[in-house]
Amino acid sequence: MKYFSTRGHPGEQSFEDVVLAGLAPDGGLYIPKDIPTLPENWRSEWAGLHYQQLAINILSLFISPDELPPADLVSLVNKTYTVGPSAFRVPSITPLVQLDPKIHVLELFHGPTYAFKDLALQLVGNLFEYFLNRRNSKKSSGEPLEKLTVVGATSGDTGSAAIYGLRNKANISVFILFPQGRVSPIQEAQMTTVLDENVHTLSVSGTFDNCQDILKSLLADKEFNEKHHLGAVNSINWARILVQIVYYFSAYFQLVSSPNVDVDHSEIQFVVPTGNFGDILAGYYAKRMGLPMGKLGVATNSNDILARFWKSGSYQKVDPNAGPVAGGVYATTSPAMDITVSSNFERLLWYLTYEKVVQNDEKSKREAACKRVRDWMMAIKSRGTVDLSAVLEVARRDFVADKANDEQTVAIIRKYYETRAYLVDPHTAVGLHAAEAFAKSNSAATVQVILSTAHPAKFAEAVQRAHPSFDPETVFGGLLSCERRVQAIVGAEEELTGLVRNAIDEVASRQHWRNRVEVAKGREV
Repeated sequence: MKYFSTRGHPGEQSFEDVVLAGLAPDGGLYIPKDIPTLPENWRSEWAGLHYQQLAINILSLFISPDELPPADLVSLVNKTYTVGPSAFRVPSITPLVQLDPKIHVLELFHGPTYAFKDLALQLVGNLFEYFLNRRNSKKSSGEPLEKLTVVGATSGDTGSAAIYGLRNKANISVFILFPQGRVSPIQEAQMTTVLDENVHTLSVSGTFDNCQDILKSLLADKEFNEKHHLGAVNSINWARILVQIVYYFSAYFQLVSSPNVDVDHSEIQFVVPTGNFGDILAGYYAKRMGLPMGKLGVATNSNDILARFWKSGSYQKVDPNAGPVAGGVYATTSPAMDITVSSNFERLLWYLTYEKVVQNDEKSKREAACKRVRDWMMAIKSRGTVDLSAVLEVARRDFVADKANDEQTVAIIRKYYETRAYLVDPHTAVGLHAAEAFAKSNSAATVQVILSTAHPAKFAEAVQRAHPSFDPETVFGGLLSCERRVQAIVGAEEELTGLVRNAIDEVASRQHWRNRVEVAKGREV
């Protein structure tokens, strides 16, 4: 299996190179050359498998055994999805909870940082370590070891999940950028209280979009990238999407084993609260592979660029009908979705475009799709808007979309707590609100699975508006009072990338001199 850039950068890449690079040199995102189909007897052969084995089977379809030997893949997956207090807290990893015969919630928050990002980033961290160790094991004595500088932008959960997945890993440094004042107190504490020497958190004055723009600028800077050997943990990294495909299959098989659901005579609709479009894109890949499902439900908050696209075909960073918003981003009760431009939408856009191009041979079709995507992405970057109505009909074939504002989000949290004694975080509440809207036009045979992306304790302030007595300390204890380490990056928007670049240079310089001192001491001994 090889991978190529959505924007047409020449050449195909291996899985290892794609994982370590994150972003393609032309600013595009890597996608697989082909989407594999499921084995003929997958329903019977995979039924009853535990999560780890299901993950191995799915990942094996996208990773050549010549590149990652099967025994090593098994070891990496089993190392990642262990069950315990500091790992995953339930044996099923992603349990499916039935709220009524037509509504199920897939709980994705049972990992070490209580968010769905753990499911991908724990394995991505192990993949980084594995590939680096393998490369360094081939170096001769005295040859410098290969190192990796991982840079991530976060609206909350990616940062802590990446930090927990990479802390204390040899030859890896991690820098996490988050928008100051725009993540929850628990999310900020989870990131800034990890004091491992290789972990660096940077609070950026601005929005998540500013952080994401900085990340993409650094990854696209060839000289800086080569100097520090940059890698990415955001969902622009293909490995993130690949690993998330697994829990769609896990949900399906849990539905199959449910006595209250007849999967053969039902249509499954996955409803996904999403900002950067990575989580739901994994569902799209699962559907393309052959997992039975109806239209995927896109659920957004007031930052609704995705919902507006599915309504009109226009992809605009700022809603022209809304009042002025700082940075074009509303600060909401569901901050992980406070995003204007959804990076992974580019991957979907490539597939939608590919279906519409008229060239006959495969090479010409791919080149035409890449060119059109490249032009559209440049337009959104330069003008903040682009007309994508040419692919709207194709997009509506596999997706529906809706949104929820803060008032509706809190009302849903209150409703499900009071009527079903089930407490959800605000992102899951956005998904439940959208699911209710979709249900009005669904068939009577539709069963909905709402992806629950975070534990409610991570967003206590929003949850307490619906459930005042809720106490997050029952989950996180004294985390908010722990010692912290964080560097503030404050400046005008056009200065931020340079300030982050300087921070990375400074840390690398300190590490360089520390290594020289250690080598010198070793020689003295």
